[in-house]
Amino acid sequence: MDGFKREFDKHMEQKYVVLTSKHHEGFTNWGSPVSWNWNSVDTGPHRDLVGELGAALRERNIHYGLYHSLFEWFNPLYLADKKAGFKSQYFVLEKTLPELYELVTRYKPDIIWSDGEWEAPDTYWNSTSFLAWLYNDSPVKDTVVVNDRWGINCSCRHGGFYNCQDKYKPGTLPTHKWEMCSSIDRRSWGYRSNMQVHELMDTSSIIQELVNTVSYGGNYLLNIGPTKEGVIAPIFQERLLALGKWLNINGEAIYESKPWRVQKENGTARTWYTSKGAAVYAIFFTWPEGNVLILPSPDFTASMQVTMLGFSASLEWHAAPSGGLQVTLPSTVPSLLPLQCAWTLKLVGAE
Repeated sequence: MDGFKREFDKHMEQKYVVLTSKHHEGFTNWGSPVSWNWNSVDTGPHRDLVGELGAALRERNIHYGLYHSLFEWFNPLYLADKKAGFKSQYFVLEKTLPELYELVTRYKPDIIWSDGEWEAPDTYWNSTSFLAWLYNDSPVKDTVVVNDRWGINCSCRHGGFYNCQDKYKPGTLPTHKWEMCSSIDRRSWGYRSNMQVHELMDTSSIIQELVNTVSYGGNYLLNIGPTKEGVIAPIFQERLLALGKWLNINGEAIYESKPWRVQKENGTARTWYTSKGAAVYAIFFTWPEGNVLILPSPDFTASMQVTMLGFSASLEWHAAPSGGLQVTLPSTVPSLLPLQCAWTLKLVGAE
């Protein structure tokens, strides 16, 4: 793992990390006083995992988020409230809210990623009261952001950013900030000892999902499930490092970018667009025959310059007969170029 840590620090380009502080089974990854003997300090690793990871991330200037499940599958207090039609709040007052307040005051997260809300209304969870405290009186009131999972019918309607649903992909450009949460293991959010390679996203699929998300103005949160020993499986390490290496070259088109007037080309081109300042970025996943890429959407000016990220020379371009541009790509075998699953053109002066 030491080698992975070195490579992780060298190549990974993540801007925030979200740890599962508690999932639906109720086990807390810190020494919660309302989860006696069912937490990572009293049993298991006997360590404050929430605190340790937060300290390590902040040393690297990476924003820290905490996932927290509002409900618990088997907690008798929750089951009693559910049986009463959520007219009682024993579980909320004695378990969930004390956990949330402690997570904020003790660890001061940049993000609270709420989940497990879907069986009960926000009035049962006391969501508005907690969020009012969070944004007005908490120690992170000026910096924290939250998602949209705070009760039935809150998803995609109320929140600092929207998740809407797992692996959400909007068909049109959203008007509200949003995040696409995905998982390398297509079948699970947690670690599976019996997972098979064909059940995992390959590097190209991950990058395409990232690019599609960013082109529509979203953030991309990619999940991995560590083993019970806290180890990241080698196949997950490989995927993360490959993504990081791609971002080392192409991150200019991703970070701090904004959606362009066109998000993607129609048809079979598999080309997406982002923008930043005077630059438009065209990210394409299929190297064209004859090394000539057709971009129907951009309008051009005489002074427009076209380059490829990771390639030093300027590229020749001409007006395409059917409209848009045709760009002559470097005359080399695509597999000899670095990171051959996707490439980025930078158009300065395009309209």
